[in-house]
Amino acid sequence: MYALPTDQRLPDPVTHAEFYQGVTLKRGFAWIIDTILIALITAVIVVLTVGVGLFILPLVFLTVSFLYRVFTLAGSSATPGMRMMNIQFLTREGENFDLAHAFLHTLGYTLSIGTLLVQILSVFLMFGSARGQGLTDHVLGTVAINRV
Repeated sequence: MYALPTDQRLPDPVTHAEFYQGVTLKRGFAWIIDTILIALITAVIVVLTVGVGLFILPLVFLTVSFLYRVFTLAGSSATPGMRMMNIQFLTREGENFDLAHAFLHTLGYTLSIGTLLVQILSVFLMFGSARGQGLTDHVLGTVAINRV
């Protein structure tokens, strides 16, 4: 789709705006898709446990969500929802996520969704920052871009 600039690690949002164009909204749609997929996986687990999983449903959902995000981000630097929206994450060095980055990003995401004010701050940062970075992205130096 686009070629990454060779003179810098991350695309500049001014000179290479095409990398960030529409990414924040795409992240929102990807989140919806991923949440549906996680809910479906959770439902299968509840059925396979003959309903016992209902007693610990929030824990099952949280565990499935965490593992889903870590392993899909580590595998291709994007969750299935992100791949459908044609976006991906990059580290501050401009590389795809490895397992450590995927784990840290998912941990940051999980902690931020646990607190409404932190999540609201993260969304405002996505819409207000030049690279569309949420709170976890700012802390880790990661970005979401249109897939190259």
